Amino acid sequence: MSYYFSKILESKNFDEAIVLTTAELKKEGFGVLTEISIDKTLKNKINVDFKKYTILGACNPQFAYEALKSEDKIGVFLPCNFIVEAHENGNIEVSAVDPIAAMNSVKNEKLAQLAIEIQEKVKRVIENLK
Repeated sequence: MSYYFSKILESKNFDEAIVLTTAELKKEGFGVLTEISIDKTLKNKINVDFKKYTILGACNPQFAYEALKSEDKIGVFLPCNFIVEAHENGNIEVSAVDPIAAMNSVKNEKLAQLAIEIQEKVKRVIENLK
């Protein structure tokens, strides 16, 4: 079982992929809480070049609330991370953590059920990227 879902976007540029991913997240009830440009951060902090790579920290408030009520330390897994990365061949790849894989280490039946619902939404976000 893979720990993530991903899709290659061959006809999009990097910025378009971020906008598109953010829009698809919104359709599924997620908001983007953080946007971290890893390539810029690495350049600023340790002066290395890295491919364009942005982490979008996304949250569905209702699911986050339910998860936190069930397991107060679950915040260590929040928010759900989606990454947008540029490959050398010009393709852009969008990936997201599989909530079920992420929750496997937490033995909580209520969380396991929530993870199934969240997984469906995350998969739809990735599948609907065009």
